[in-house]
Amino acid sequence: MERIPILRMGQVLLVTIQVDMHDQLAVTLQDDLTAKIVDTGARGVLIDISSLEVVDSFIGRILGNIATMSRVLDAQTVVVGMQPAVAITLVELGMSLPGIRTALNVEKGMALLQSSMDADEAVLEVADASLED
Repeated sequence: MERIPILRMGQVLLVTIQVDMHDQLAVTLQDDLTAKIVDTGARGVLIDISSLEVVDSFIGRILGNIATMSRVLDAQTVVVGMQPAVAITLVELGMSLPGIRTALNVEKGMALLQSSMDADEAVLEVADASLED
């Protein structure tokens, strides 16, 4: 069965989609990614879709599902490298992709994830401090 590799970089899982995405592959990615978040305790997921020239409503919905499932599992999701044609198609399909944060490239996506994880850590530290008082 065809699978998309999921790499771990510290607390972030990196997914680079370099093949044409079909429905079964998208569902497999969703299942593999959620399992990997649980197995590794990852706090962030970065999905690079710069090689995708076409995203249909099903793939868009799967990306939204991945972001929602990741959030439930305490991980943030950022999608990077969206081609202009893909953005136009998603808007024309009426897909707002709730819960998906985007960045232009991997570097900006990693910075966005890091600042988000740092903010989460700060909130936890404040909560812990107030419990100690």
